[in-house]
Amino acid sequence: MSSNATRITACRACGARLGAVFCDLGTMAVANSYVPPDRADAPEPVFPLRAMVCEGCRLVQLDTIVDAVGIFTDYAYFSSASSSWLDHAARFCAGMTERLTLGPDSFVVEVASNDGYLLRNFVAAGIPCLGVEPAANVAAIANEAGVPTEVFFFGAESARDLVARRGLADLVVANNVLAHVPDVNDFVAGMAIAVGDRGLVSIECPHLVNLVDGVQFDTIYHEHYAYWSLLSMEALLARHGLAVVDVERLPTHGGSLRVMARQAPAAASDAVLAVRAEEKARGLDGDAFYQGFEARVQEVLAGLRHWLATATAEGRRIGAYGAAAKGNTLLNAAGVKAPAILAVADRSTAKQGRLLPGSHIPVVTPEALLAMGLDDILVLPWNIAGEIAGSLRRGGFGGRLVTAVPRITELP
Repeated sequence: MSSNATRITACRACGARLGAVFCDLGTMAVANSYVPPDRADAPEPVFPLRAMVCEGCRLVQLDTIVDAVGIFTDYAYFSSASSSWLDHAARFCAGMTERLTLGPDSFVVEVASNDGYLLRNFVAAGIPCLGVEPAANVAAIANEAGVPTEVFFFGAESARDLVARRGLADLVVANNVLAHVPDVNDFVAGMAIAVGDRGLVSIECPHLVNLVDGVQFDTIYHEHYAYWSLLSMEALLARHGLAVVDVERLPTHGGSLRVMARQAPAAASDAVLAVRAEEKARGLDGDAFYQGFEARVQEVLAGLRHWLATATAEGRRIGAYGAAAKGNTLLNAAGVKAPAILAVADRSTAKQGRLLPGSHIPVVTPEALLAMGLDDILVLPWNIAGEIAGSLRRGGFGGRLVTAVPRITELP
């Protein structure tokens, strides 16, 4: 195994033994490690991609940990690339401003704040805020946009420093970052320190129940170290003196939870009780819920291979849209390589001109993709497929648009 990857046998959250295999996707390149064309012939580092189930807290997690510094110091994902995600962030900020009566004397911190996509709403409202972002290239974009952002990995030590400099936070936001954190105990300890007895922690992450129900295996990649249920998250938060007070179900990322917590003790809402009961009824605290997932994954991969083979045999020209990490997991797990798919379009200028990791499919602009005279376009980010399909239709594409997860589905 490479020196910048580590095999673990104990749960990153509770320390119990990792038990059954949840999903083994083989060995592949890191999903967001886009390849410069001049390195197309150079060997890519590859690592096992296998998710296991903790025998204690039932947290689903990878057993091979790729170095977080190497992944997140220069990152190729920009939250502002999706208009629907920007709308989601704006609604969240408006709702939290009302819920917590935030104003000029408040302080909001977002951890893994990316390019300032969310905090810019608080800046516009005159609410003091700070972004914490480990990727210097992304943080620079946020600062240029007027969103105050500091570059460091968040944890207990950095939280103590932040409180000493700025005081306690009224709100700490951690959207779609908990999955990316190797040391979740240090990270959650930092959030508890940052809010103290004053503030609210808000965490958004895809819900494991939706991942299983929708066969969303393509959300498994090396940048996602863990896959969360309310059951496993509550156990982690409690370890650091935080109690879940509310939860919201969200449609984002194929079905997510927004979990809100305060310093314990604190009463749980009816919504929390309902999700707890659902997870109990589904058997998340046992073994059966986690069994059989990999067989369903193989059916999805077989379906994609069959569709590609049929379309190719018919002489159809095939492209893809969305150079997203989930697409790279899908393509690499299915063994799809260029030129079976001629090109993939993405709005991110950081990805354009590069090759997808593993498959080496070239990334082009949406305009370039539409100019290629394609018959079919495979939409890789199925979570925003409607938004993408609308854009492509408005751009004049009249061919077939399909998604592959949880099955080959033709879009209008």
